[in-house]
Amino acid sequence: MSNSVSKTPIPQFDTDEAAQRFVAEADLTCFDPSGGTVVQYEFQPKNADVHLRMPKPLLDAVKAEAGRAGMPYQRFIRQTREAALETAKRRA
Repeated sequence: MSNSVSKTPIPQFDTDEAAQRFVAEADLTCFDPSGGTVVQYEFQPKNADVHLRMPKPLLDAVKAEAGRAGMPYQRFIRQTREAALETAKRRA
């Protein structure tokens, strides 16, 4: 016998204000967040350019992986570089 309680899915909102009002006022323990999507926010300004050349098969693989991750390929490249730097920093 299961004593789990069925939870209500989180509703869709037309505006940020409506979503903020919902979060501020609702008892969120009554809602099921499993239908949500993970979103990553980038807060730092992107104020420097870099141009690099790479073999086309590598670029094609990067674009394919970025597509699977649901993001633009340039963001994917930036995030993989950031992750590599964090790994190197931890090893140092």
